Amino acid sequence: MIILGAIMAWFLFAVSSTALACFLVVWFIHRSQLLQAERELAELRKEQPELQKRYEAMFEAARTQIAVEKNIADERRDAIIASAEKEAEQIRAETKKREEECDLYQQTVIAMKNILDGYGDEYLVPTSTLLDDLAEEYSHKDAGKELKESRRRTKAIVKSKKAADCDYVEEVRRNGAINFVIDAFNGKVDTILAKVKRDNAGKLAQAIHDAFIQVNFNGQAFRNARITYEYRDARLEELKWAAIVHELKEQEREEQRRIREQMREEERARREFERARKEAEKEERILKKAMEKARREFEAASDEQRALLEAQLAEMEQRLHDAEEKNQRAISMAQLTKRGHVYIISNVGSFGEGGFKIGLTRRLEPLDRVKELGDASVPFAFDVHAMIMSDDAPALERKLHNHFLLKQVNKVNHRKEFFRTSLSEIRDELESLGVEAKWTMVAEAAEYRESLAIDKLIEEDPQARAAWETRQLTLDPTDMAEFEEIRV
Repeated sequence: MIILGAIMAWFLFAVSSTALACFLVVWFIHRSQLLQAERELAELRKEQPELQKRYEAMFEAARTQIAVEKNIADERRDAIIASAEKEAEQIRAETKKREEECDLYQQTVIAMKNILDGYGDEYLVPTSTLLDDLAEEYSHKDAGKELKESRRRTKAIVKSKKAADCDYVEEVRRNGAINFVIDAFNGKVDTILAKVKRDNAGKLAQAIHDAFIQVNFNGQAFRNARITYEYRDARLEELKWAAIVHELKEQEREEQRRIREQMREEERARREFERARKEAEKEERILKKAMEKARREFEAASDEQRALLEAQLAEMEQRLHDAEEKNQRAISMAQLTKRGHVYIISNVGSFGEGGFKIGLTRRLEPLDRVKELGDASVPFAFDVHAMIMSDDAPALERKLHNHFLLKQVNKVNHRKEFFRTSLSEIRDELESLGVEAKWTMVAEAAEYRESLAIDKLIEEDPQARAAWETRQLTLDPTDMAEFEEIRV
């Protein structure tokens, strides 16, 4: 037991020593590691500023690199966008070019189709000329109506394909040859008709005959392409009625001159009647005073004197009676001064199309009143569409004003005699009243249209503008002779 106890004691001591030794070993190891860590920490603390600098340098370098790469990316992006826009512009230009080419091809196809199939009658009818305006102006006369109808017949013959003929069998060639001679003949005839006057119809008729022969002679080269006699006669009919209308126009001018002379005579007569009326009134006053004085003297006179005064009173009463009759005749004649002219005028440059003034004048020269209106308050002269002489001009004017009451331009001041209507309506109303007049249906508006032409010229031509400005600046507004000369 003692031995066993000793053994156990030794064993415990041995175990304790070993454990202690192990503990010491472990402690020394950890101690060594701790010291190593502290040394490394101290070294790291020493290296921290350097590391901070290196980190900042690396960060700055990275930021610079990013900025550079961003700039490169932006430049690449801008380059890509610019390239895309350039390509888009090229595509647009190419598209426009293709569209223009397509339009050209379409026009070419139409042109070729016209050449192959013919242009149709609408290209061949006589163009609108001064004859159409003349026919419209005198459409209230039978000759004007006939001229208008002859123009219509001419166009109808062309559209019905009876204006020309040809021996070609092939349709394309046949149509081409027919169209050629019609166009040639119309060109010559239109030029001839533009020269028509009242006294040259025979000469122009021969010119149309000559054009007919010449065109048909030249048409022989195209299988006898020729103008028909029917079409030639239709154009001669136009000439006939155009000459008649020109004759009417000249007759109306002469009639206007006669009317103006008549108005001068009437004005002289009116002045004589007015003078006679005033003289009669004056004589009446004198005679009445003399008779009153004679009556007073008669009351105080002797029988012998009364006989003499009675004779004087009888003579004065007769003279007074004659003076009163003379005065009444003068008054009756003065009432004829209601005779005057009702005028229909327009001013396209000032009031536009469809604006008309309906007024009256008792002037000796009615056109003087129109000129006065044009000189005062508007930039352009008035055009006269009708000048109607009437025995009771105020009544006629009043009827027209009442009829077009709702078409007054100025709804406040009824004395402003401007109306927004059509010339045909005014003419129809006058015809319904049984009033006949010579009409000018188209407004010449010469000054207005000439001003538009000058505007266009000085806008397009600097030299013309400079010349015009120089002329305007050198004009003396008080020199009316020079002004009139320039207007001419």
